[in-house]
Amino acid sequence: MTGAAARGTHAARGGRLLAISDLHVGHAENRALVERLRPDGDDDWLIVAGDVGEYLHDVEWALGLLARRFARVVWSPGNHELWTPRDDPVQLRGEARYRHLVATCRRLGVLTPEDPYPVWDADGDPVLVVPLFVGYDHSWRPPGTYNRAQALALAYETGVVCTDEILLHPDPYPSRDAWCRARVIRTERRLDAERGGLPTVLVNHYPLVREPTRILRHPEFAQWCGTDLTADWHLHYDARVAVYGHLHIPRSTRHDGVRFEEVSVGYPREWRRRATPPGRPGPSSRRSPGSSADGPPARPDPPPGPANEGSVGVGSQVSAQ
Repeated sequence: MTGAAARGTHAARGGRLLAISDLHVGHAENRALVERLRPDGDDDWLIVAGDVGEYLHDVEWALGLLARRFARVVWSPGNHELWTPRDDPVQLRGEARYRHLVATCRRLGVLTPEDPYPVWDADGDPVLVVPLFVGYDHSWRPPGTYNRAQALALAYETGVVCTDEILLHPDPYPSRDAWCRARVIRTERRLDAERGGLPTVLVNHYPLVREPTRILRHPEFAQWCGTDLTADWHLHYDARVAVYGHLHIPRSTRHDGVRFEEVSVGYPREWRRRATPPGRPGPSSRRSPGSSADGPPARPDPPPGPANEGSVGVGSQVSAQ
């Protein structure tokens, strides 16, 4: 293996564990942002929680660049990497596309949900960094709907439909719901067998609990944002921090006493409105901290106040506290 993979799975003393997601490098401004993204020190790790891009060559470019700069890069897939655009030279679908992405990451030295979980131990308090791929199953339905068919019907009626319905194929599974359930079972078995009692940093493209989606202006979109099957993982697996993206609403919240960090960059039209542009530190770098057819439509800006005062823009620090 090359790049970061050759440097081991334990952190060096003095480094920082950073996180980012939703780079969307198909946008020129976001691509330029990634080109400027660098660690503060040689021992910094970077978590990339999905949605690097839609085209495999863009994903490979971005993760390869970051793997050459950071001591370790840990990636979890988003929905956009799993799309099969008609003009992508690589027309793999579903599980085959995911496995191709994993093979690409391994060649670049980037850790994936299929690799041994690395241990972050920069300050003598080790935690297991766990990249996840579990997807969603339409269990986060909008009010007044009671099954998947009703939730989807309402989404189509209101015009709030995720592009996944066109471009994210579940092959060989019969549905994305079934793929999600299979990934949940596989992941639970592996974590139960391999965690070894260590606390964790759980990294998933989607929030593990539904609460962060409550502020979406269009609740119909929440059905593409996660699953009830992970609702207790932050407690069951002793998470110090749960990292996610997807919503394009970067902020820090707590659920059951556990810190959740939404670390997305989002689209240029979104991050241009933020008080802290990506790539610039916020007031404090010691603590960490949305309308389109392919993302949550008409998302509100991040709410002001203490939950966002610790944002460090393009790389939010994920301490184990």
